[in-house]
This record gives sequence, structure tokens and C-alpha cells, in this order.
Amino acid sequence: MRNLTLKQFKTIQAIVSHGKIVSAAKVLGLSPPAVTIQLRQVEEEFQLALFDRTSDGMRPTTAGLAFVEAAQAIEERLRLLEDEMDAIKGVRTGSLRLGVVSTAKYFAPRLMAGFMKEHPDIDMRLAIGNRAETIDNLKNHNIDIALMGRPPKEVPVRASVFGDHPLVIIAPPEHPLASARDISKERIAEEHFLIREPGSGTRISLEIFLSDVPGRIDDLGIEMGSNETIKQAVMAGLGIAFISAHTIAAETESGRLVILDVVGMPIRRQWFSVMRTDHAISPAMATFNDFLMRKGAMYLPLFGKLYPYAEANEAVRAQHSGAPGKQPE
Repeated sequence: MRNLTLKQFKTIQAIVSHGKIVSAAKVLGLSPPAVTIQLRQVEEEFQLALFDRTSDGMRPTTAGLAFVEAAQAIEERLRLLEDEMDAIKGVRTGSLRLGVVSTAKYFAPRLMAGFMKEHPDIDMRLAIGNRAETIDNLKNHNIDIALMGRPPKEVPVRASVFGDHPLVIIAPPEHPLASARDISKERIAEEHFLIREPGSGTRISLEIFLSDVPGRIDDLGIEMGSNETIKQAVMAGLGIAFISAHTIAAETESGRLVILDVVGMPIRRQWFSVMRTDHAISPAMATFNDFLMRKGAMYLPLFGKLYPYAEANEAVRAQHSGAPGKQPE
């Protein structure tokens, strides 16, 4: 173990990423024989094969995957060390890799812009993916912080709430239920739904909501790969959808979509900031997380019409108490 070098760690990572010795050598600026020697030295050190040599290329063994995970952790720790040294010197710099689920892409850029305005010397990178991709990025140490609607169980994480995440059912404005009030769960369950892929946060919430309607979740609806596709399909009249209210601000304001008044809706979930528990918190991560806790909710799209009765009750209480309150719309 003491004979391992950073160069060898980078070599194995390159082989895993590119699948072939020749390709890894080109990326590393080495000759293929030099890469082969590096690999052989590591395998001799552990007395284990790190790759299966196949006709399709180099496939990492269990030992190879464990080695790469250690390499990613070392790379992450070195990056953190650089940030810590800058912090000790009083330099307000650093880097932050932010991952967000696709639903959060509707507010993440504004959130980043607000943070970077306060901390212009922190370099930020954004990765957008579905829930499974974002969790994989956490697993593989590809991101420092993830923004998602439900903390994962697959990775040990610390999670902090930074805002409300309402989920609603939408339809085109000409839908027969568009002007209906207090639509029952049984009635809405008769509609044709457009849904996200298995494992997505909104799909899981819809399955829970409809779980007590006999047989309904056995054939939930037509699966679509993105919120944008679902919105376009709803506007085209292909069905209704259960979706994050934060994804439909523009469409509801322009009248292209309406939120159906379903009993028990909106379902109120929360947005979480998620970090691995085994990931040391860098100054940049701590600064961003503090910003989220103080100001994150300010960057979420606002939907005053989502909770009309709550707002009206709040206004009435304020009038009786003499305290200022928000007037109902």
C-alpha cells in the first residue's frame, strides 16, 4: 500500500473511464506500455486482478471498482485540502460541484446566481439529472451537494430542509375538470395520467396518493422521460399529470395549464440539501449550505393560489389581531 502513487491512481481511473489501455494512454499523455506497467505494478501490489481483459475492452473487477472508489475519495480530499489552505490564508475562494434533480432545474440557476453574486470567487459547477443519476453522482463523489425532494437511502447522507415543495395535478384549460371544485380522489383516479420513470420522487408520491384506490397503481399511465415532455403532452390533451408546482410557473401564468382542485392537494413535500456523511465539508460547501438555509426558499417559484384557504384564514386572523397579514387574492 505504501508503494502506491497518485500517478497510479490516475492511471487506473483513466482505464476505467475509457475502457482501453490505448485510450487511457492518450488521455494521460503516456505510451500504452507505460500504462500497462502502471497497471501491472498495482495488481502485483494487491495480488489481485483489477480488470477482466475482454474483446470489448477492460472491465473493472470488484477489486478494480474498490480501487477506483478509493481514488475518487483521495481526489476529493486533495481538492478539499486546497480549499482549506485557501481558507487558512484568508482567501475567499474554492469550488463547489452542485447536483440537482431535473425538477430543481427550474430554480437552480437563479439560486446559483444569487449565491455567486455574494461569493464571486467560488467556482460552481452544475450537474442536472434524474433522481437515479443524482444519487449515482453522490455515490461516485462526482458532486459535493445535491438538491432533491427526498434524501436517498442508498448513500449515507446528512440532509437539511431549505424550502417547501408542493406537488399538484395539472390539466389543459379546456379539460372538463378545469373548473370543478373539491374533486375526489376516486374521480381523479379515473383520468389518464402522464407519469415520470420508476423511482422518481413525483411518481412515488403519486403512487402513495392513489394506493388506496383498488387496482389504480397497477396501470398508472404513460411513462415520459422529463417534466418538459409531460407538460407539452398535457397541453396537447394527452392526459393529466402529477407534477412539482415549481416546474409550471410560466405555463400557469400564461393560462396554458391549470391546477386542478383535488381534495388532499397540493401534497406538501420539502426540498433538501444533501451531502454525504463521509464527505468532509469544505469552506465552499459550508458557505453554500448556510446560504441555502438563510435564503434558499426565496428562489423557489411562488404559488399564492396553491393554498387559498390557508391564506384567507391567515388574513382573517391578522385582521382580528390587528397584525399585518397577507390579503387573499
